This record gives sequence, C-alpha cells and structure tokens, in this order.
Amino acid sequence: MSLRDLYPTETPPFHDVTSDVTSRFDWRFDDGRKSLLGLYEKGKDKQWNALERIDWTLELDPENPQELPEQLLPIIDAPCYKKLSRAKQIEVRRHHQAWTNSQFLHGEQGALLCAAKITMSVPDLDSKFYAATQVMDEARHVEVYKKLMEKFAIAYPMSPPLQTLLDQVLEDTRWDMTYLGMQVVIEGLALAAFAMVRDQAQNPLAQQVNAYVMEDEARHVAFGRLALRDYYPQLTMSERREREEFLIEACYLMRDRFESREVWETMELPVEECIQHLRESGTMQQFRSFLFSRIVPIVKDIGLWSERVQSAYRDMGVLGFASVDIDALQARDEEVAADLDARRAYVESTIRAAGE
Repeated sequence: MSLRDLYPTETPPFHDVTSDVTSRFDWRFDDGRKSLLGLYEKGKDKQWNALERIDWTLELDPENPQELPEQLLPIIDAPCYKKLSRAKQIEVRRHHQAWTNSQFLHGEQGALLCAAKITMSVPDLDSKFYAATQVMDEARHVEVYKKLMEKFAIAYPMSPPLQTLLDQVLEDTRWDMTYLGMQVVIEGLALAAFAMVRDQAQNPLAQQVNAYVMEDEARHVAFGRLALRDYYPQLTMSERREREEFLIEACYLMRDRFESREVWETMELPVEECIQHLRESGTMQQFRSFLFSRIVPIVKDIGLWSERVQSAYRDMGVLGFASVDIDALQARDEEVAADLDARRAYVESTIRAAGE
C-alpha cells in the first residue's frame, strides 16, 4: 500500500535535500573506544525482525485507535470541539492520532538518512561501526510505523517544523551537527513522545510498537552522547556558539511541531482558534515541557550548557529537566521491552500447553 494514497491532501511523491557531504575513509583501523565498541556489540545483539516480534494480528480500536486517555487530545476543552457531534469528535481523535504517528514515521525516515550520512562522514571507525547498526534500526522503524499507519487507514505528510529541521540537519556538511540535530534533539524528543504513548495507551499493538522502537532509540541517543561528549571540548568558542545557536533554534522548532495544524484544517475546524487554544492550554504546556525531559539532561551532559542555552530552556519552562537521570530512563526503556517479550512468550506457551 502507498501511504501517499491515504494523505488528505495532494502531496508530492518525493522531497530532495541536496548536500555536499564528504565521505571519509579511516585508514587507521585502530581498536577504537571501548564505550562505542560496546554499544556496537549491543546494537548487533539487539537486532530484531518487525514481522516476528510485533503481533500484527492485533487491531486498533475504531473509535480511539491507541486507546489513549481522552485528555491527551489537545483540543478536548476547546469550544469548537465541544460543539461537535460524538461521531465527529471520534473522527477528530482518529485523525489526530494518525497525524502524530505519521510524524513518527517521517522522523524515522529522516533518522535513516541521517544515520547513513553519519556512517559516511564521521571520522572514526568505531563510530562508523555503530552508525551502521543504526541504519538498520531506522529502516526497521520506518517499516514498523508504515505498517501501523496502514492499520489507521489515515496518514499525513510531514509537518513543516519537522521538515525544516531535517532539511537543516541533512544539508549541513559537519558530522557533529547531524548528531546534534538528530541524535540529541529529534530522537530525544521522539523518545519522550513514544514513552507517553507506550505508558498510557491501552491498545497492545500501540504498546508493542512504541516499546520496541524505544529500546533501539535509547541506544541511538547514547551513541550521540558518547560521540559529542568527546568532541565538543575540542571546539573553539565561536564553534561552540554556532552549535548552541543551532540547538536553541532546533528546540524552538520542535516545541512548535505539535500544533497539528494539518488536522484542524482537514477536519474543517477553525484553525487559528484551535492553535490559540493549544498555546493557552495548561495540559498542552505540560505535554510540550515533558517532551524535553530527554533532551535537556543530554545537552547538559555533552557540555553545551552556556547561559544562553540555559536561558532558552528557562524561557521554554524546561530547565528543571537538567537533573533527570537519563541513564535510568534508558534502562527502563529496555526493561519495558523485555517485559513485553516475556508476557507474550508466557501467553504463547500457555496456549501451546493447553493444546497438547
């Protein structure tokens, strides 16, 4: 199935981003850093088959596909939404969840391209090794979310803020900017969004998709942390300032990514009224803040922690996340995925035993 056929508006089949990326051979073939090679070994061990690990016989709920709490629909208290019929409200909820997961899908294709770019351009062989495992991970994630969108039978194009940031990340020729934009900002934010669905959805298919993707993404973010933490102390002040400016702009772009403008247009709701409601909604402000719970501690960890960066995070209301234990969160990501595997294995073994 072509997802383009499910888009509510006419959308071009391709989007090209041109970049003069330099591919670098590493003739040293040295032993590399133990931390990165350990992550590479883990990346090899943790490969999985999306057709086998996820139970695709499971269906989505026709009225609330992922069976999420009603309050997670950001316009639930908006007057224009309250006036709608029950049937129209259900349609809005379906489209909003489809839009959100469509952005996950598009972000994963962006990550696939970025991981391939890192493999070509990063100067160290140990980083190339791990980045190669991430390329496979990201291809699997595209496969997974594409299959999920087929279950929705609704899909949306990439939102303009996400497209803008991905274009910038892919156009930049410096390998560390790809790490910073993708591994830290985009994937850090995605992890928080995935976690919200994983932990609050009652639909087992939605739980599986997000839990298993998160298990991989936790390694990807760790990869970015390790590489940038080693590299950024070597930068000049002007180089650091340039990275900080990019980081701040990227974070503001991602903060505005969840306005869902395309959904309100498709549902023929008053778009500006919906956007204004989102900007004033305490629930949406909390949601946006939560999305930075994985980004802020990583930014602090890699050393881009100037007063300018802290001031921007203070303005966004997310500076408090600097004290989050990111290692504990990533450990839990792995535990949740393992627990889902164990539960499914138990159910399958019980069914086999009953049939003997």
